[in-house]
Amino acid sequence: MRTAIPRGATARSTGRVSYPPPAMPFDPSRDLDAAAAAARKAVAAAAQASLRHFRAGVVVETKPDRTPVTAADRESEEAIVRELLAATPGASVLGEEGGARHGDPRTRWIVDPLDGTRGFTRGGSFWGPLVALEHDGEILVGAAALPALGETYWAARGRGAYRGEERLRVSGVADWDEATLSLGEMRSLLASASPEAVALLGLVRSAASTRCYGDVAGALMVLTGRAEAWIEGGVKIWDIAPFKILFEEAGGRFTDLGGAPTVAGGSAVATNGTLHEHVLSALRRG
Repeated sequence: MRTAIPRGATARSTGRVSYPPPAMPFDPSRDLDAAAAAARKAVAAAAQASLRHFRAGVVVETKPDRTPVTAADRESEEAIVRELLAATPGASVLGEEGGARHGDPRTRWIVDPLDGTRGFTRGGSFWGPLVALEHDGEILVGAAALPALGETYWAARGRGAYRGEERLRVSGVADWDEATLSLGEMRSLLASASPEAVALLGLVRSAASTRCYGDVAGALMVLTGRAEAWIEGGVKIWDIAPFKILFEEAGGRFTDLGGAPTVAGGSAVATNGTLHEHVLSALRRG
């Protein structure tokens, strides 16, 4: 895929795009609010780009990993990157479609331009862009959107988590037998007869209710208090990067399946916090 070169960038003979270093490196104490605003603008721009193709007969291609991709994915990523680099020139970017754009090694934007492409191509509503800012290995800003529903979510360290301008708090449900479990892609979660897969079935049986919206919408069920736990597996960092800060700022907790507080583990357990240890303990027992 040919990547658009933003103003001020240069393309070397290798085809890799490089960016000029920022005049001043990113400083969370000074630049966090501007970065949060940029993340919100970026997912709004992606929503606008993808909605132009929604339910309009978009052509679906298959990537080498057998996942679908469309012009909406590519145009959305270009729109996101333009907004982010306008606000944080010189930052690195890791995008699902565009790959790595090298810049400041301490500050990196992580981008999924259209999480839930398969649902998007079939006219569903539970898809949207995901954006996260990582600085010195910590996720400080996150944003997500459900364009078909007109919803935008965002959070920044110490600033809270929001849907639009509405402050979000996870639920206070403390008993698993009263909890709703939200699951991601079941094929990935149950791809093997692993102890975690067996344990997952136990959690499904013992919860009051289980829903499987998948993709970005599955996580947002918990963030908005409509479920108590979300479990996802077999994913890439861009599929889950913003959720750590979104959940923590809404009063919840985020780890991988092993309990590590990281978005780089290929899995996610996000809860209202109160029930997190119950879920992790069940997964460990198998």
